[in-house]
Amino acid sequence: MVEVGRGLDTKVQPGPDMDRYSVMVARAKALVPALRERASRTEELRRLPPETERDLLDSGLFRILQPKRVGGSELDYVALVDCADALGQGDASVSWNFANLASHHWMLAMFAPEAQSAVWGEDPDALIASSFVFPAGRARKASGGYVLSGHWPFSSGVESCGWNMLASVVAPDDEADGVEYRLFLLNRRDYSIDDTWNAAGLRGTGSNDVRVTDAFVPEHMTVAVSDLAGGATPGSIVNPNALYMLPVFSLFPYVLSGVGLGNAQACLDDYVEIARHRASTYNRAKIGDLQSTQIKIAEASAKIDAARLIMRTNCVEALAEVRRGDIPGIAAKTKLRRDGAFAVNLCTEAVSLLFAAGGARSLFTSGALQRQFRDAHAVNSHLAFNFDAAGTNYGRVALGLPSENLTL
Repeated sequence: MVEVGRGLDTKVQPGPDMDRYSVMVARAKALVPALRERASRTEELRRLPPETERDLLDSGLFRILQPKRVGGSELDYVALVDCADALGQGDASVSWNFANLASHHWMLAMFAPEAQSAVWGEDPDALIASSFVFPAGRARKASGGYVLSGHWPFSSGVESCGWNMLASVVAPDDEADGVEYRLFLLNRRDYSIDDTWNAAGLRGTGSNDVRVTDAFVPEHMTVAVSDLAGGATPGSIVNPNALYMLPVFSLFPYVLSGVGLGNAQACLDDYVEIARHRASTYNRAKIGDLQSTQIKIAEASAKIDAARLIMRTNCVEALAEVRRGDIPGIAAKTKLRRDGAFAVNLCTEAVSLLFAAGGARSLFTSGALQRQFRDAHAVNSHLAFNFDAAGTNYGRVALGLPSENLTL
């Protein structure tokens, strides 16, 4: 496969552990041929094949943001973008589950040390699913913790996980106090899974529903969203790295943005390879000799390269700021959300452009273009990439109005 555009090389580099960083990105890229070969089976299963999960576990990729003290790599946050970019060039469903599950090691490091011990003390390789749909849950305070109930959609990779991070609204004792947003860490025995994932795109992610009925969750197995807004967290006492002081929900788009990036890069590379050799069905003209083909390749590659630069620059600079002791204000946080949505929209536009340029042959299920098109739009459907929502909130704050995103 011929790579068009900048690929993974960029002047914006991660932190000091470059050797380890390069090793992990190389391991992700090495999996691409196998992931492409398994892509059809992954879609048929509607979840990752066992051998793919084993590859991700054995490679250490799931643990790239996990603290070193429990055997993780503790790489910089931008590793999520770069590794998801690499894996997405093989299969977006694999990249999606990798990025989701890897990010939960990063988030667990911000929970109280007791919660970290409950999970990693039993199994440092433990996989943790999530659903961050706050209105889906209802929690009430109880002695020593909370009682949680709810029905959450889109818990990607949940069948492979022994734990789940579920977002919920906490009802106040006094209505005048207002509601609180909180995350709850539950063991597999405390929730049930509904097999609901029959989707047009990202078919292999197994993003099923989760149900909880009156589960008691100890205080130390929860964390307030306000504690994840940037700066010290309950986990800082054992994980002092600035990585674990980043504002979680401000950077939330970048957990998954690399998926759309890698998928778009693969689509571009595949299209260029086809255009190099294919002739028109009607007049036998070489597709690559057509000016329209050349312009579309230029436009798509520009969108993808711009998206990669936006994603990586924001991740690298966000961590650099925290290392300097600076926590972003609300204007900077809404900009991060705006840029994350915009960058993924660019990737989706690039894929749509190439899919249309591919003509009727793009429709055949034997080829990758139709899957890349479906996956691109599935990625873009995530609320984090809804530019209307992110753009509106950015505009509100720029105009001096209060932010409508309560997680920031």
